Amino acid sequence: ITKNIIIIVIDGPRYSETWGDTSFSNIPRMKKISESGVLFTNFNNKGATYTIPGYTSITTGNNQEINDLGLETPALPSVFQYWNKKYMQNLSVSRIFASKDKLSILSDCVDSSYKGYYRPLSDCGVNGTGDSYRDDSITLGVTMASLAKDHPRLVLLGFGEPDYSAHQNNWNGYIEAIKNTDIYVSQIWNFIEKDKYYKGTTAIFVTNDHGRHLDNVKEGYISHGDTCNGCKHISLLAFGPDFKKGEVIKINRELIDIPATIAEILRFPMPTGHGSIMSELFK
Repeated sequence: ITKNIIIIVIDGPRYSETWGDTSFSNIPRMKKISESGVLFTNFNNKGATYTIPGYTSITTGNNQEINDLGLETPALPSVFQYWNKKYMQNLSVSRIFASKDKLSILSDCVDSSYKGYYRPLSDCGVNGTGDSYRDDSITLGVTMASLAKDHPRLVLLGFGEPDYSAHQNNWNGYIEAIKNTDIYVSQIWNFIEKDKYYKGTTAIFVTNDHGRHLDNVKEGYISHGDTCNGCKHISLLAFGPDFKKGEVIKINRELIDIPATIAEILRFPMPTGHGSIMSELFK
């Protein structure tokens, strides 16, 4: 039944401020939405716990050591490129939207058979040109407008504000940003549930690229990038017409399993991916 997939990545909240907080005070809407989907509570980034490596795991199915400043392109093709090649899509039906400009590198790869080919459209950073960060509310608006008008079928949406505020040592801003992404996810969910094009045919994955240091590690929540549990332990919430409802899964899974599962759902090969299909998701 699933024809469309939206991957939402919330950059850098710690598990302790999201699903690890049993009051769910920062994510009440996602907690409610989880009753209609599957929550993975033992989900991890098993690669480098920085933004671009995390996103590269999500798009290519490989834990690659890659420059985090946007100066390097992923080595291997992405789900977008494999999907576009298999179905020779009008490339506008696959899109990347992100608040962080550097994530525009995700639209291509180094692999000579794919470099420059089968690329999704990219709208990252200010004016979508890859020029500095933009506010998450702007990224949401651009994405919602595209969903309503263009009906892209394979979408990656990246919110950056929780990570940005934490790096500024702004705890209140960090918490506020998590609460805002909770609102944004619910807005997308509500739109999908009502839109005649997407309703009943769309799966959504909500995850993170990395977490943050535990309070007793280095400078605590301000930063990230090592193998502490705060940086590695993230979350995955998935809902869609082929998935179970109201399930909490404790199986150990990781970011590279997302593209493997997408390839299975949309029936295209992804030979360079190293993830496993999350079969426990399905009805």
